[in-house]
Amino acid sequence: MALRLLVLVFVVFLGLASVRGGAERKPYPATRRENVVDRLHGVEVADPYRWLEDGDHPEVKAWVEAQNAYTREVLEQLPHRQAIRDRLDSLTRIGTLGTPVPRKGRYFYTRRDGTQNQPILYVREGLEGPERALVDPNVLAADGTVALDWWYPSRDGRLLAYGLSRSGDEQSVLHVRDVATGRDLPDVIDRTRACSLAWLPDGSGFYYTRYPAPGSVPKGEENYHRHVYLHRLGDDPTRDRLVFGPGRPAEDWPSVDLSPDGRWLVVTEHQGWAKSEIFFKDTTRPEAEFQPLVEKVPAIFEPVVRNDVIYIRTNDQAPRYRLLRVDPLRPAREHWREIVPQGPDVLEGVGAIGDLLVAEYMVKASSRLRLLSRDGQAVHDVPLPTLGTLAGLGGEWDGQEVFFGFQSFTVPPSVYRFDFRWLSGASVPAPALWQRVQADIDLAGYDVEQVDYPSKDGTRITMFLAHKKGLPRDGNNPTLLYGYGGFNISLTPMFNPSRFLFLERGGVLAIPNLRGGGEYGEAWHQAGMLGNKQNVFDDFLSAAEWLIRERWTSPRHLAIQGGSNGGLLVGAALTQRPELFRAVVCQVPLLDMVRYHKFLIARLWIPEYGSADDPEQFRWLYAYSPYHRVKDGTSYPATLIATAESDSRVDPLHARKMVARLQAASRGEAPILLRLETKAGHGAGKPRSKQLDELTDVWSFLFWQLGMKV
Repeated sequence: MALRLLVLVFVVFLGLASVRGGAERKPYPATRRENVVDRLHGVEVADPYRWLEDGDHPEVKAWVEAQNAYTREVLEQLPHRQAIRDRLDSLTRIGTLGTPVPRKGRYFYTRRDGTQNQPILYVREGLEGPERALVDPNVLAADGTVALDWWYPSRDGRLLAYGLSRSGDEQSVLHVRDVATGRDLPDVIDRTRACSLAWLPDGSGFYYTRYPAPGSVPKGEENYHRHVYLHRLGDDPTRDRLVFGPGRPAEDWPSVDLSPDGRWLVVTEHQGWAKSEIFFKDTTRPEAEFQPLVEKVPAIFEPVVRNDVIYIRTNDQAPRYRLLRVDPLRPAREHWREIVPQGPDVLEGVGAIGDLLVAEYMVKASSRLRLLSRDGQAVHDVPLPTLGTLAGLGGEWDGQEVFFGFQSFTVPPSVYRFDFRWLSGASVPAPALWQRVQADIDLAGYDVEQVDYPSKDGTRITMFLAHKKGLPRDGNNPTLLYGYGGFNISLTPMFNPSRFLFLERGGVLAIPNLRGGGEYGEAWHQAGMLGNKQNVFDDFLSAAEWLIRERWTSPRHLAIQGGSNGGLLVGAALTQRPELFRAVVCQVPLLDMVRYHKFLIARLWIPEYGSADDPEQFRWLYAYSPYHRVKDGTSYPATLIATAESDSRVDPLHARKMVARLQAASRGEAPILLRLETKAGHGAGKPRSKQLDELTDVWSFLFWQLGMKV
C-alpha cells in the first residue's frame, strides 16, 4: 500500500487432458512430514510442515525446485498454452496511465506503453507541452526488475524525490532528481519503503519516513519502528534529524504532511486499518513539542493540511465518514466544526485544491465526484463517464484545476481535467478528456451488471457481473469468482485487460463486495474483521451458491481466485466447501493464521486479524486457518498456489506449507501445484514480462480445468 499488490514431472499431453476426467495422476515430489505439535491455550495444534518455513534452508530450496519442476511440466504441456500466451501478450500491451500531479506549470505522470516492463515517469512543460521521460526504470535493469515505487515533486516542480526497488522486494532507496537537467543529486537514502514525504516550501529538504538501520533494533524488528526524519539536501542522511517516533509502539505506521507555508507539521500514526492518531507541531517555534490533535479514539482520522486549517475526514461517530474543520491555533476537540455531515454515501476521500474541496464518494461500490466550498457547501457534481472508479486526484493547493483518473470494467484507464474557472460560466461543461489508454478490444460487446444476493445470515451483498452480451444462463458458463474482503479495501469496477481472454470465450467474471471491505463504510469493514472474519467467507461462499442457483454456472464450471488477504479468502473457501469449485487460484496468500504474525511485517495486521497469542483471538483464527482445516481423505479442487521469492509482505512459507498439506491430504486426482516466482515480490513493481509468464500459467490452468478452448 501502501499499501502495494502479488508472488515438476508430469504426464504428456494425452495424460494432461485426461486428468480433468479423473485419470491417474503422477505422484508429487516427496515431502517429509514431522510430528510437530504445539499446545496453545489448551489446544493441541499440529504443524507437520513447519520445517518448510525456513526458505533459506538447502532442504527447503531443493523441495521448492522439485515442486516448481513438477508444476512447469504440468503447465507447459497444456493444450492451447501458446495461443493463450499470444493473446495475453497482445492484451498486456494495452498500457497504463497515471493521474497527473501539477506543480507550477509542470505536469508529472506515469505511463506504460506496449512491451515496456515498467511504467515511466514523464514530465510535461505546460498543459499542452511536449512530454519528457524523467525517470525510466526500464533502462536500469535488462530484465525489468527495477521498479519506481513512489515519487514526490517539490512544491515548485524543480526537484523530484523518488524511490526505486529491485526484484519486487519494495525496499525502496530514495533519490533526488533535478527536473530540468534530469540528473540526480548526491542525496541517496535507503530503508524508505512506502515512503511518506513532505517537501519544505523552498525545496531545500523534506520530512520523510524511514525504517531503522540494521543492528539499531533487536533482530526481527527491522520491519517496524518506522519514524519521521528531516533531510536537508546535501547533508549526510545518517545524520538526519529524528523528528517523530521514539517511544511509540513499534507497529505504528506514520505518514507526514506539512502546510504549504511550512508552519504546521502533521504526523498521522496509522494503527492498523481501523484506527489512527494525529499529532502536530508549530515549526515556527523550535522549542515546541508535538501535541496530540486526536489520540486514543477507536476510529480513523485523515488530515488535509492547509495554512490556516486542518480538515479531518473521520468515521468517528460516522461509519460512512464526515468532514471536520480544525483551527490549529485552537486545536481542542470542543472547537472542531463539522462541515460535511455523514450522508447516505461513503465519503471516500477529500482533497483541498485552490478555494474548493474535492470530495470522492462511493455509491454502491462505484465513484462520484463533488466539488464543495471550503465550508463544505455543495458547489458542483462533476459528471463521470459511466459507473466506474476514480483512480487518483491531482491538483495544487493554490491551483485552479483538478485531474482525475477514471476506469471501469469496459473503460480503459482515462484521465480527465476539470478547470474551476468553468464554474463561473452560464453553463458548466463536462470534464475534458486529457489522455486515454487505447485498447484494441470490442468493448461494446460486453454487459456489466450489479446484482445482490443474501449471505448466510441474510445480509444483502452486492456483486458485479461481466460477460458477453446475450450469454445464456444454462448452468454451463465457465465462471471466475474473485474476492478480497478485508483491510477496508473496496473492489470497484476496474479495467483489467488480461480478463478479456476469459470474457471473449464466454466466461463470466463475478466480483462480490464482501464484508471486510470499505464499499459501505466502516461498519461494513468491521463486520468482516477480527472475530467477524467468518462473515467474509460466508459472503463469498454464498456468492458461489447464488451463481449456481441462478444458473450462471455449476460447480464443475466454477473457479475462484484471490491474492494476499484474498488468498486467505480462497484458502478458507477451498477448505470449508471444496465441493463447490472446480479450480482454485491462490496467490501470495496467508494460510497459517496461527503463526502468521511471527514473520516479516505481519504484526501490522494484528488489528485486522487478531493474534494467536491471545486466547480468544486464537479461537477465531484456529477455527478458519486454512492450513489447519485441511482434512485427510478429502477430494479438493484443482489448486494452483502462487508465491514469490522476494515477497517482503506475506512470507512464501504459507504457500509452501499449504501445498505440502493439500498434496498429502487430497484423495482426488485434481492437481495441487506450487508456483514460486524468482526475482519478484508481493506484486508491486512486477515487470510486464513476469506478469505475462504468470498470467499464462494462471489462465492455462483455468482453461484446462474449466474445459475451455482458445
